[in-house]
Amino acid sequence: MISAYYFGAIALILIGLYAVLVKKNLLKILIGLSIMETGVNLLLISIGYVSGKSAPILSESITPSQAVDPIPQALVLTAIVIGVATTAMALSVAIILYEKYGTLNIEKIRRLRG
Repeated sequence: MISAYYFGAIALILIGLYAVLVKKNLLKILIGLSIMETGVNLLLISIGYVSGKSAPILSESITPSQAVDPIPQALVLTAIVIGVATTAMALSVAIILYEKYGTLNIEKIRRLRG
């Protein structure tokens, strides 16, 4: 059975994709990228989830057959850290663009080359 998390993840990815493709304001595009990243992370975590199994923490009561695979969790944790760093970098570029051009509209910035 397909989990509701899959639908939520795909909805977040599509909302973020809409913001990236349609919006003209740089901050709205960055927010769309962040929403899309959250959707991808949710999709990876929901793929790695197995019903009835627990986290792979060393304990006497949990055998290896009762634990889920820790790789998706580690990958998503790494992706979250990288996503925060790239978002901070993109926001600093947006601040510099605003100071230089006085706008965050992508079309106006493209016309102001030079």
